[in-house]
Amino acid sequence: MTITYEYGDNLYINVTNQCPNACDFCLRNNSMGSLYADNLWYEGAEPTKEEILADLKKRDLNSYAEIVFCGYGEPACRWDDMLWLAARLKEMGNYTLRVNTNGLADCITGRNAAPEMHGLLDIVSISLNAPTAEKYDAVCHSKYGPEAFNAMLHFTAEAVKNVPHVVMTVVSTMPAEDIEACRKLCENAGAKFRVREYISE
Repeated sequence: MTITYEYGDNLYINVTNQCPNACDFCLRNNSMGSLYADNLWYEGAEPTKEEILADLKKRDLNSYAEIVFCGYGEPACRWDDMLWLAARLKEMGNYTLRVNTNGLADCITGRNAAPEMHGLLDIVSISLNAPTAEKYDAVCHSKYGPEAFNAMLHFTAEAVKNVPHVVMTVVSTMPAEDIEACRKLCENAGAKFRVREYISE
């Protein structure tokens, strides 16, 4: 199973295949891994946090610009394990740690999760993907329903208080007016804004 994989100058950690969303544009709809690794789907049980750490220790971690919690699922679905790993990595070296997330950690954990990242994560990249709760629900199909949108915005605002670099992203295929509306939401939250290219495979 592919636990860690390289892409560009970074090392990515395939934390989980679980996700509370089923976004229309998600790469998982079209590929087993392709651009990033041959196969990012776990068959059977997902690796334990100890197994993930053992896999990380096989790598020359100093050779990467960033170590990224990402993979083929939402890292917050294993929030406590992710933070445990981040703590172990910070003990091992001065690595730059990033998480790519849908920002629904509060919904997943049932608590105000963002403050728990303080001192552990350096960059948080949050998928915004829509300017309103209705449009978010229509595109992301979250199991938490339209309430997921405000939960994501709350997580972002809290993340800004606790993590040095917070970015909100949208895909380039969105209508221009929606991208601009998302840009304003991002500014209001105090985060940086990035339009990412749509990847279909």
